[in-house]
Amino acid sequence: MGETRKIALTVNGERYEHEVEVRLTLADFLRHSLGLTGTHLGCEHGVCGACTILLDGLSARSCLTLAVQANGHSITTVEGLAPGPDKLNPLQEAFRDNHGLQCGFCTPGMLMTVTAFLREHPRPTDDEIRRELSGNLCRCTGYQNIVRAVQAAAGVEV
Repeated sequence: MGETRKIALTVNGERYEHEVEVRLTLADFLRHSLGLTGTHLGCEHGVCGACTILLDGLSARSCLTLAVQANGHSITTVEGLAPGPDKLNPLQEAFRDNHGLQCGFCTPGMLMTVTAFLREHPRPTDDEIRRELSGNLCRCTGYQNIVRAVQAAAGVEV
């Protein structure tokens, strides 16, 4: 085991304290230490967007962030979006209702990216949505239904 540091952070409203290796990525910490497997790893180079989480409310690539960098910060993962175990938030409902997902691999990253985006742009145009999602890769949908889902959720608090 390499050099370690103690970190304290809040994830989905719950406070955690862990000893972590300094080279451990935030994505691996979330998935392996906390069991939050909704944060997906695709490229592990920050290109695909599958690992996107909210770091203090802003979208961030968890594969490019070290767990020690999250010390003292607040993280939201896709598991933290829904208000309860049997209820989706409005953006998740819009993705479901507008067929904004197929295999679902990219969906957590898309949801996290769009959650932060809609807070700043509550009534985006299709072009603005497409620009925002340009850093999130999807091989299944062709993006049209994802754009429709974001438009359906626009203006709804997410």
